[in-house]
Amino acid sequence: MRFVAFIREYSLLLLGGALIGLIWANLSPLNYHHFIESVLADDSIVGQLHEGRRTLTLHYLINDVLMALFFAMAGKEVWEAVALKGGSLRGRKALTPLIATAGGVIGPICVYLLGAMLIGQMTELGRGWAIPTATDIAFSYLVGRLVFGARHPAVAFLLLLAIADDAVGLIILAIFYPTGELQPLWLIFSFAMAGAAWFLFNRLPRLLDGADPAKPRATWARDRLSFWPYVVFGALCWWGFQQAGIHPALGLLPMIPAIPHADTEFGRVKGGQDLLNRMEHALKPFVDVILFFFGLANAGVQLSAMGAATWLVLAGLLIGKPLGIALMGWIAARPLGLGLPEGMRLSDLVVLGCVAAVGFTVALFVAGVAFPSGHEHQDSAKMGALLSFAAALLALAAGRIFKVRKRV
Repeated sequence: MRFVAFIREYSLLLLGGALIGLIWANLSPLNYHHFIESVLADDSIVGQLHEGRRTLTLHYLINDVLMALFFAMAGKEVWEAVALKGGSLRGRKALTPLIATAGGVIGPICVYLLGAMLIGQMTELGRGWAIPTATDIAFSYLVGRLVFGARHPAVAFLLLLAIADDAVGLIILAIFYPTGELQPLWLIFSFAMAGAAWFLFNRLPRLLDGADPAKPRATWARDRLSFWPYVVFGALCWWGFQQAGIHPALGLLPMIPAIPHADTEFGRVKGGQDLLNRMEHALKPFVDVILFFFGLANAGVQLSAMGAATWLVLAGLLIGKPLGIALMGWIAARPLGLGLPEGMRLSDLVVLGCVAAVGFTVALFVAGVAFPSGHEHQDSAKMGALLSFAAALLALAAGRIFKVRKRV
């Protein structure tokens, strides 16, 4: 158990998968890509859309389906921080990470475009300006826990920033890199499914119980139905995100507020946990394994691809993002008077900016859109996204320099 705890604490499965993917792609690139892009089902309802048909590949299964469980767990942390009693990001303080997000987008864009202009390759590389705006929720969250500790308010701050950052990234993709039309009715469908789950299996039983202190219907829904209604409606919610043209890995996020939590709904079971925390605890072992395959499927980039785009993306992430987040976070906390979560210092913003500089998955995705397949700069830009792992070392060093008070 100590060995398993050590592996989970330091995300060794995730890092191991990434290392295997990197080595495999450089030793046998054709074999690697054949495996990762292997077709599991053709003309299915789940998968990547191409010419009116959906194809489910191993890569899609990992990145778009299974990783939704990780993002749901991350979203649960944000939900508790923002909406529940005693949350570190309640009220006006939630505005600070959102304003810091603006800095985490504008800073990398400025650094990238300035660099492209200085080297005289604005025409060739200018389209990649959005690549370093990304923050990888999975890796930045894990690095954040490593630097700050699981209970530090900066972790919830980081999660809200990272999710908002990805939301901005999706808007950027839709406006500046259109690949298809957004389907708003399907997005409404997803939120409607989350709302239906909340009302039918959460709110309605309590309304039917009225003033009855025994709460028989709410207790029956909690104990007999358990998590199954939320699994079914969560799948529909995810499917709606896929159909809407929004990254389906975020498709379970609307379901988080619908699941009973101790602070808002049925209350804790005697001697046990509320449903939301029970579900999180049950998912953790599976998510650890998913993260291994996530690293394996996304880190397969050839080292020979390094070039000008690599350094521009890396500079945008490692320089532009920390500076942007620290500056805009300071403006929000001090001149605007919005403050920071209790227990978080201004110097923590600098460290947090370094943590958020891990672009990886979303940056790889944007690179593939900005520079189409076969473009001479695509692999070079992807290498910059991959090398943003260096932000983890930068964050650890910054944590020591600014004497972060780790909270385990």
